[in-house]
Amino acid sequence: MKTKLTTFVGKTFIGALLLSAAPVFAQIIPGNEASTSIRPYHVNVPEEAVADLRQRVLNTRWAEKETVTDRSQGAQLAKVQALVKYWGDGYDWRKAEAKLNDLPQFITNIDGLDIHFIHVRSKNPKSLPMVITHGWPGSVFELMKIIGPLTDPEAYGGKAEDAFDVVIPSMPGYGFSGKPVGTGWGADRIGRAWDVLMKRLGYKTYVSSGGDWGSVVTNRMAAQKPEGLIGIHVNMPATVPPDIAKLLASGSPAPANLSVKEKAAYESLNYLYTKGAGYAGILVTRPQTIGYSLSDSPVGLAAFFYDKFADWTFSGGDPEKSLTKDEMLDDISLYWLTNTATSAAQLYWENNANNFNAVDISIPAAITVFPGEIYQAPKSWAEKSYHKLIYFNEVSKGGHFAQWEEPQLFAEELRAAFKSLRR
Repeated sequence: MKTKLTTFVGKTFIGALLLSAAPVFAQIIPGNEASTSIRPYHVNVPEEAVADLRQRVLNTRWAEKETVTDRSQGAQLAKVQALVKYWGDGYDWRKAEAKLNDLPQFITNIDGLDIHFIHVRSKNPKSLPMVITHGWPGSVFELMKIIGPLTDPEAYGGKAEDAFDVVIPSMPGYGFSGKPVGTGWGADRIGRAWDVLMKRLGYKTYVSSGGDWGSVVTNRMAAQKPEGLIGIHVNMPATVPPDIAKLLASGSPAPANLSVKEKAAYESLNYLYTKGAGYAGILVTRPQTIGYSLSDSPVGLAAFFYDKFADWTFSGGDPEKSLTKDEMLDDISLYWLTNTATSAAQLYWENNANNFNAVDISIPAAITVFPGEIYQAPKSWAEKSYHKLIYFNEVSKGGHFAQWEEPQLFAEELRAAFKSLRR
């Protein structure tokens, strides 16, 4: 059946956006839309949606100023106001939209859900296919700066034989992918879907990489060991040994027999569990409740995300040192304009587990440790979780959003990580 999905316009837009479980900003080229088809995708957000966002931003009722001089109470009023002022009178969503539309985007249905993805092939016919998964509160925007260095390495200081074909999906409930209408779309199911996607694209062998939720999905894929997945790379590895995990869960001090790096990792995780995981507590237990606020207030959404950008970039709590305002607002605006704050948060509810505790991975695995990551995984722990550790490197800059913050460095790490797996 040949059909064409057109952009929602007029007064029907807002209601359709709130009710639809599928992307609504697509212009999909007519063609065979059977369940396994791959359809070109083009983003075109209606102007009234952009204008509505701007008006909501300008009508913000602000919270009172924090009563401390640091970030201990959360995102600081002056910082959020500066970001939001620019959002209301300087930021241009159309530039973000153009960046997306400059890349080959597609939609395909996997296991009953439409999946949006970017697919950029290298000109090198011997390039290594790779699926890269974003995290929360990120999106495909956090990965777009590494596409050039990976697919065209010669233009970025690499060699032709370093090239990758890059596939970047939007996770279910995120961005322009469909929103699950029932339970079950956790990291395991996403991992299986990514294997279907890579094979649907014609790749017989491929590698996988990710940070944050991307690391979780990549680890699950490695545990599933689908035919054709020959190796993984993660920058938020799951390495905490069971005995250490029990001590952390009980709030105990670090044991005396830990090495310097193991103790540093212990202290970082102890801080996260005792003081830094409030956001996760509500997302894991009450994503629907927090979703009402994040879906109704653009400034509430921006403040919630900005707080994590401040925590997790390698910036000393000042994310503008790592990311531009435009980059942060591209990501925040994507969540707002697709109304995916709630559906994205539901992934935490689906995956109510500790994603730092040791995994049991037996396929080739590579790890890069960034200094601004939530914790710096010690090699001694990593070797017990990733039994075929083919690459482990500690770098001097970059944080939790390493692909976004340090794209050139991250691309160099992926080239080195997978060098031994090229054929």
